Amino acid sequence: MKRRVYMDHSATTPVRPEVVEAMMPYFGESFGNASSVHGFGQEGRSAVESAREKVASLIGADPEEIIFTSGGTESDNLAIVGTANAQVKKGRHVITSAIEHHAVLNTCTALAKAGFEATVLPVDGGGLVDPEELARSLRPDTVLVSVMTANNEVGVIEPVAELAAIAHRAGAAFHTDAVQAAGKVPLKVDELDVDLLTISAHKFYGPKGIGALYRRKGTRILPIMRGGHHERKLRPGTENVPGIVGMAAALELACGEMPREMERLRGLRDRLQVGIMNGIADVRLNGDPDHRLPHLLNVSIIGAEGESILLSLDAYGIACSTGSACTSGSLEPSHVLIAMGIPPEIAHGSLRFSLGRMNTGEDVDYVLEVLPTVVGRLREMSPTYKKARP
Repeated sequence: MKRRVYMDHSATTPVRPEVVEAMMPYFGESFGNASSVHGFGQEGRSAVESAREKVASLIGADPEEIIFTSGGTESDNLAIVGTANAQVKKGRHVITSAIEHHAVLNTCTALAKAGFEATVLPVDGGGLVDPEELARSLRPDTVLVSVMTANNEVGVIEPVAELAAIAHRAGAAFHTDAVQAAGKVPLKVDELDVDLLTISAHKFYGPKGIGALYRRKGTRILPIMRGGHHERKLRPGTENVPGIVGMAAALELACGEMPREMERLRGLRDRLQVGIMNGIADVRLNGDPDHRLPHLLNVSIIGAEGESILLSLDAYGIACSTGSACTSGSLEPSHVLIAMGIPPEIAHGSLRFSLGRMNTGEDVDYVLEVLPTVVGRLREMSPTYKKARP
């Protein structure tokens, strides 16, 4: 039987058995609509509110500040569009960064087409936003700044607290997409000083199709969908009770294991990084080496196309990524790497390894055994690759 190694946890994670167990009653005997007033419905309502309290406590928020959504994309849209529409009397200017997830970038682009103005901040070669650049870009009519906590492709962790303080001094609200950070690194909304924060359960071993938006008390947003009065009139639609329960259970488990798991994954990632750098010539590390997620490694392998490497590794049972899962199938080089100043021909050779609970040292060794052979074969077929001179 072919060995299978999954190193694409930044795309999605398997649902933990404990999470499935917590969810199961709400698919069957406790199936009631959480908005119904009878006993069946109140069982669901009790589960939703218990989960809300749990999620809130894990990020240092109050329960009434948590809005459940269908995932990270909806939460980002609600935060950005909802804030912009609520603040039109103040202004029509929003700011984001060049390396955001498309759930943020495309939403800001849509706002620009609707009469707002969007400023996109550059990043340095490591993927970091310069706080001084943000300060220079703020205007009296700026209503929102949205900069992610940690990047989904290279893992760089942004100076969110510093950026948020700058935005607040200018009277702008601050949103952070923390989808990749939740369950991986500590997240406390007061320490980050954010007004809005996005998380999604399937990134930390919870179910797909459920997420949450933290909204600080006093932060004005308007709903982006029309319907009932669910989720404090901000997110209409029947609550996904099993998903909400599963999300809370998964986040509680991830946060409880975080200190130990962070160290373990950092050790595996560094072992993988050293092995690749020592075993293959002409490899570039992408992303700031000192400010990054503990489980994620992004490298560019010069002279070999990333998609070809990916497919070759898949034949050996190894799953990784060439970048964001949401842009797989695109022939365009990563917008994140391009924003970091990496030439397109090098960006095309990028690979993202994102490790998780199931990965072991043996998995890392297997990748290090297979990858040099795959790269060597692809480079031999490349008409342009020339081996670096010593």
